[in-house]
Amino acid sequence: MDMMQSLLVLCCLCLVELDALMFHLSPNQRKCLKDEIHKGVLVTGEYDISEGPGQTANVLVTDSKGHIFFTREDADQGKFAFTTEEYDMFEVCFETKMQRGAVGGVDREIFLSMKHGIEAKSYEEIAKAEKLKPLELELKKLEDLSESIVNDFAYMRAREEEMRDTNESTHSRVLYFSVFSMCCLLGLATWQVLYLRKYFKSKKLIE
Repeated sequence: MDMMQSLLVLCCLCLVELDALMFHLSPNQRKCLKDEIHKGVLVTGEYDISEGPGQTANVLVTDSKGHIFFTREDADQGKFAFTTEEYDMFEVCFETKMQRGAVGGVDREIFLSMKHGIEAKSYEEIAKAEKLKPLELELKKLEDLSESIVNDFAYMRAREEEMRDTNESTHSRVLYFSVFSMCCLLGLATWQVLYLRKYFKSKKLIE
Protein backbone atom coordinates (compact mmCIF):
# COMPACT_ATOMS: atom_id res chain seq x y z
CA MET A 1 0.00 0.00 0.00
CA ASP A 2 2.82 2.41 0.90
CA MET A 3 4.61 1.62 -2.35
CA MET A 4 1.47 2.31 -4.39
CA GLN A 5 0.87 5.57 -2.56
CA SER A 6 4.46 6.66 -3.16
CA LEU A 7 4.11 5.80 -6.85
CA LEU A 8 0.97 7.92 -7.14
CA VAL A 9 2.69 10.85 -5.45
CA LEU A 10 5.66 10.51 -7.80
CA CYS A 11 3.36 10.49 -10.85
CA CYS A 12 1.65 13.65 -9.66
CA LEU A 13 4.96 15.39 -9.08
CA CYS A 14 6.18 14.43 -12.54
CA LEU A 15 3.04 15.50 -14.35
CA VAL A 16 2.30 18.75 -12.50
CA GLU A 17 4.24 21.76 -13.72
CA LEU A 18 4.83 24.82 -11.56
CA ASP A 19 5.48 28.29 -12.99
CA ALA A 20 7.97 30.05 -10.71
CA LEU A 21 10.65 32.54 -11.63
CA MET A 22 12.83 35.28 -10.22
CA PHE A 23 14.11 38.41 -11.94
CA HIS A 24 15.50 41.88 -11.19
CA LEU A 25 13.74 45.16 -11.92
CA SER A 26 15.57 48.49 -12.11
CA PRO A 27 14.10 51.71 -10.66
CA ASN A 28 11.35 53.33 -12.76
CA GLN A 29 11.01 50.20 -14.87
CA ARG A 30 8.04 48.00 -15.77
CA LYS A 31 8.02 44.31 -16.64
CA CYS A 32 5.03 42.18 -17.64
CA LEU A 33 4.74 38.40 -17.85
CA LYS A 34 2.07 36.92 -20.11
CA ASP A 35 0.35 33.55 -20.19
CA GLU A 36 -2.52 32.06 -22.21
CA ILE A 37 -5.10 30.38 -19.98
CA HIS A 38 -8.29 28.52 -20.85
CA LYS A 39 -11.81 29.45 -19.77
CA GLY A 40 -13.02 28.61 -16.26
CA VAL A 41 -9.56 27.96 -14.82
CA LEU A 42 -8.55 28.90 -11.28
CA VAL A 43 -5.34 30.95 -11.20
CA THR A 44 -3.33 31.68 -8.07
CA GLY A 45 -0.13 33.62 -7.64
CA GLU A 46 2.32 34.53 -4.93
CA TYR A 47 4.95 37.26 -5.18
CA ASP A 48 7.78 38.54 -3.03
CA ILE A 49 9.60 41.82 -3.74
CA SER A 50 12.88 42.70 -2.06
CA GLU A 51 13.32 45.99 -0.23
CA GLY A 52 14.31 49.10 -2.16
CA PRO A 53 14.97 52.30 -0.20
CA GLY A 54 13.24 55.31 -1.73
CA GLN A 55 11.16 53.15 -4.09
CA THR A 56 7.63 51.83 -4.37
CA ALA A 57 6.59 48.72 -6.27
CA ASN A 58 3.19 48.14 -7.86
CA VAL A 59 1.57 44.89 -8.99
CA LEU A 60 -1.16 44.67 -11.63
CA VAL A 61 -2.92 41.60 -13.11
CA THR A 62 -5.04 42.17 -16.24
CA ASP A 63 -6.28 40.45 -19.38
CA SER A 64 -5.95 41.53 -23.01
CA LYS A 65 -9.13 43.64 -22.74
CA GLY A 66 -7.79 45.63 -19.79
CA HIS A 67 -9.94 44.02 -17.10
CA ILE A 68 -8.20 44.29 -13.73
CA PHE A 69 -8.14 41.11 -11.62
CA PHE A 70 -5.69 42.28 -8.99
CA THR A 71 -3.83 45.48 -8.16
CA ARG A 72 -1.60 46.45 -5.27
CA GLU A 73 0.41 49.64 -4.74
CA ASP A 74 3.54 49.84 -2.62
CA ALA A 75 3.64 46.05 -2.57
CA ASP A 76 6.26 43.88 -0.91
CA GLN A 77 4.72 40.43 -0.78
CA GLY A 78 1.28 38.92 -1.19
CA LYS A 79 -1.02 36.56 -3.03
CA PHE A 80 -3.75 36.83 -5.65
CA ALA A 81 -6.36 34.49 -7.10
CA PHE A 82 -9.03 34.67 -9.80
CA THR A 83 -11.01 32.43 -12.13
CA THR A 84 -10.88 33.07 -15.86
CA GLU A 85 -14.19 33.78 -17.60
CA GLU A 86 -12.91 33.06 -21.10
CA TYR A 87 -9.82 31.95 -22.97
CA ASP A 88 -7.50 34.92 -23.08
CA MET A 89 -3.99 36.24 -22.65
CA PHE A 90 -3.36 37.30 -19.06
CA GLU A 91 -0.42 39.32 -17.82
CA VAL A 92 1.14 40.11 -14.46
CA CYS A 93 2.98 43.43 -14.39
CA PHE A 94 5.50 44.74 -11.87
CA GLU A 95 6.51 48.39 -11.81
CA THR A 96 8.99 50.24 -9.62
CA LYS A 97 8.95 54.00 -9.06
CA MET A 98 11.40 56.28 -7.32
CA GLN A 99 9.88 58.43 -4.63
CA ARG A 100 10.12 62.20 -4.90
CA GLY A 101 13.47 63.43 -3.68
CA ALA A 102 15.06 59.97 -3.68
CA VAL A 103 18.48 59.63 -5.27
CA GLY A 104 20.00 56.57 -6.92
CA GLY A 105 18.18 53.34 -6.30
CA VAL A 106 18.89 49.64 -6.35
CA ASP A 107 17.44 46.85 -8.44
CA ARG A 108 14.51 45.05 -6.85
CA GLU A 109 14.57 41.27 -6.77
CA ILE A 110 11.13 39.88 -7.61
CA PHE A 111 9.99 36.30 -7.08
CA LEU A 112 6.75 35.14 -8.69
CA SER A 113 5.06 31.76 -8.42
CA MET A 114 1.91 31.12 -10.45
CA LYS A 115 -0.32 28.08 -10.54
CA HIS A 116 -3.45 27.36 -12.54
CA GLY A 117 -5.87 24.50 -12.95
CA ILE A 118 -5.35 21.56 -10.62
CA GLU A 119 -2.05 23.08 -9.49
CA ALA A 120 -3.96 25.92 -7.84
CA LYS A 121 -6.32 23.69 -5.85
CA SER A 122 -5.76 23.27 -2.13
CA TYR A 123 -6.03 19.51 -1.77
CA GLU A 124 -5.32 19.68 1.95
CA GLU A 125 -8.53 21.62 2.48
CA ILE A 126 -10.39 19.27 0.13
CA ALA A 127 -9.14 16.27 2.11
CA LYS A 128 -10.31 17.84 5.37
CA ALA A 129 -13.70 18.81 3.96
CA GLU A 130 -14.39 15.44 2.32
CA LYS A 131 -12.50 13.41 4.95
CA LEU A 132 -10.36 11.67 2.37
CA LYS A 133 -7.63 9.19 3.17
CA PRO A 134 -4.13 9.82 1.75
CA LEU A 135 -4.56 7.26 -1.03
CA GLU A 136 -8.03 8.60 -1.88
CA LEU A 137 -6.58 12.10 -2.02
CA GLU A 138 -3.86 11.02 -4.46
CA LEU A 139 -6.47 9.27 -6.60
CA LYS A 140 -8.51 12.48 -6.66
CA LYS A 141 -5.41 14.38 -7.77
CA LEU A 142 -4.89 11.91 -10.59
CA GLU A 143 -8.57 12.15 -11.51
CA ASP A 144 -8.38 15.95 -11.71
CA LEU A 145 -5.13 15.70 -13.65
CA SER A 146 -6.70 13.28 -16.13
CA GLU A 147 -9.67 15.60 -16.56
CA SER A 148 -7.31 18.50 -17.18
CA ILE A 149 -5.43 16.51 -19.83
CA VAL A 150 -8.70 15.52 -21.52
CA ASN A 151 -9.80 19.17 -21.58
CA ASP A 152 -6.45 20.18 -23.08
CA PHE A 153 -6.81 17.57 -25.82
CA ALA A 154 -10.38 18.73 -26.50
CA TYR A 155 -9.14 22.30 -26.80
CA MET A 156 -6.32 21.22 -29.13
CA ARG A 157 -8.82 19.30 -31.27
CA ALA A 158 -11.09 22.34 -31.47
CA ARG A 159 -8.14 24.51 -32.49
CA GLU A 160 -7.13 21.92 -35.08
CA GLU A 161 -10.63 21.91 -36.56
CA GLU A 162 -10.64 25.70 -36.58
CA MET A 163 -7.28 25.78 -38.37
CA ARG A 164 -8.47 23.14 -40.85
CA ASP A 165 -11.59 25.18 -41.62
CA THR A 166 -9.41 28.26 -42.09
CA ASN A 167 -7.08 26.36 -44.43
CA GLU A 168 -10.00 25.01 -46.46
CA SER A 169 -11.53 28.47 -46.70
CA THR A 170 -8.19 29.95 -47.78
CA HIS A 171 -7.71 27.16 -50.33
CA SER A 172 -11.17 27.83 -51.80
CA ARG A 173 -10.48 31.55 -52.04
CA VAL A 174 -7.13 30.94 -53.72
CA LEU A 175 -8.79 28.54 -56.18
CA TYR A 176 -11.51 31.05 -57.06
CA PHE A 177 -8.94 33.81 -57.43
CA SER A 178 -6.82 31.59 -59.69
CA VAL A 179 -9.82 30.79 -61.92
CA PHE A 180 -10.76 34.47 -62.04
CA SER A 181 -7.17 35.46 -62.92
CA MET A 182 -7.05 32.83 -65.67
CA CYS A 183 -10.33 34.06 -67.13
CA CYS A 184 -9.02 37.63 -67.08
CA LEU A 185 -5.82 36.56 -68.85
CA LEU A 186 -7.76 34.61 -71.48
CA GLY A 187 -10.07 37.58 -72.03
CA LEU A 188 -7.11 39.95 -72.32
CA ALA A 189 -5.32 37.62 -74.75
CA THR A 190 -8.47 37.30 -76.90
CA TRP A 191 -8.91 41.07 -76.94
CA GLN A 192 -5.27 41.57 -77.95
CA VAL A 193 -5.59 39.08 -80.82
CA LEU A 194 -8.78 40.71 -82.11
CA TYR A 195 -7.32 44.20 -81.75
CA LEU A 196 -4.10 43.30 -83.56
CA ARG A 197 -6.04 41.51 -86.29
CA LYS A 198 -8.21 44.59 -86.80
CA TYR A 199 -5.14 46.85 -86.75
CA PHE A 200 -3.24 44.80 -89.32
CA LYS A 201 -6.31 44.68 -91.55
CA SER A 202 -6.64 48.45 -91.38
CA LYS A 203 -3.01 48.75 -92.47
CA LYS A 204 -3.66 46.15 -95.17
CA LEU A 205 -0.88 43.97 -93.82
CA ILE A 206 -3.13 40.92 -93.80
CA GLU A 207 -6.22 39.93 -95.74
